[in-house]
Amino acid sequence: MRVSLKFTGNWNQEIGLQDYMAGTSEHPTQSVPPFFASKAMNLPPDSARLVLSCVLRQPGIAQPAIARETGLAQQSVSRIVKVLVQLGALIPVERSSHGRRGQPGMAVRIATKFAYTFGVSMMTDAISVALMDFSGEVLEQVYLEQPAMTRALVIDKLQSTFANLMANSGVKRKDVLGVGVGISGYCLDGKSRFNTPRQLDEWALVDIDSLLSEELDFPVWVENDGNAAAIGESLYGVGRVYSNFVYMYIAVGIGGGVVLNRELWRGANGNGGELGLILPSHVYPHPTIELLRQTIARAGVEVGSISKMLSDFDPSWPGIDEWIAKTSESFSIISSAIAALLDVQAIVLGGRMPESLAKKVIPHIEIFDDARRAEPRPTPRIFGSEVQGDASAIGAAALPFKKYFFSSQ
Repeated sequence: MRVSLKFTGNWNQEIGLQDYMAGTSEHPTQSVPPFFASKAMNLPPDSARLVLSCVLRQPGIAQPAIARETGLAQQSVSRIVKVLVQLGALIPVERSSHGRRGQPGMAVRIATKFAYTFGVSMMTDAISVALMDFSGEVLEQVYLEQPAMTRALVIDKLQSTFANLMANSGVKRKDVLGVGVGISGYCLDGKSRFNTPRQLDEWALVDIDSLLSEELDFPVWVENDGNAAAIGESLYGVGRVYSNFVYMYIAVGIGGGVVLNRELWRGANGNGGELGLILPSHVYPHPTIELLRQTIARAGVEVGSISKMLSDFDPSWPGIDEWIAKTSESFSIISSAIAALLDVQAIVLGGRMPESLAKKVIPHIEIFDDARRAEPRPTPRIFGSEVQGDASAIGAAALPFKKYFFSSQ
């Protein structure tokens, strides 16, 4: 489809001063990733990000529906869509009538090749790397067990893996917006310093984003693995339908992320969603993948490492039902606390938990309620994650896109 408006790179000129100024407050004096210079554009205003978010959730949506969903004026939506199509961020898919006289509204979807990101999950025993396009599709994902998670080994592996993935997929470096990293640990400064598990000692108490950006020659954003996975779920999973949910990140430990009004709630220090701290560990068993490995091993299933167990996982293994019985009360306490404190629409079981295991666990989770009268309070629905693949790596890949292109506000 031909679009007559030519984008000059200046949102102020193209969609109006009011729309442009709405987007400037969120991006004060920060350095702009080189990606934007390669596109000859400045940072998108919030109104354009709102339109992109709407289209991401509903591919093929028409302009009148975008206006209804976002609350933006129809004329503003028309101008923004035309600019985004000219820029290459959106692609027209059809003309659809909306029941009114005049030309029907343009329907659009996300342009997959507009931008790319890398997502990195740094685990205690491995790294996972995902290459993602602008629509959220993972083009390729690589899982690499590591003998040790030292800086030298990890950086060398990331450099070679990035080069191979770009070569295999034909992605050019200039089209990569940046790298997102999900790592286990508590955030110390609200930004990129983490108190990691002992297996990640060389990554503890340092500015991970600056360190990796210098070595990889890409802009880097770092987030707790549970928070990263929650962002991925908000864009590409349960969050397409539910704007308020809590993500349980179940791995060697248990953490998570809180999404309110489709935005991650990080808390005052970046540690919102640390769900494992709800349970005193000396009283209740933490429902972790490591406990699962130990339980099935005692039942006679020898799988070696956690990575091996997950790659070969069989929900009928001896010991699975024992683990569910042992952890169902813990899951119920955490879920009930979430329901009572946050009153969210949904709870998502994810992280490194296999989908087949989540399906077996969910019927055993009870959300405590006094069941007063005939109409008890609404409680969250519980789902397994809808994001397929490594949740932390996929969520990490979403970090740069979320920061610059997708917003609910």
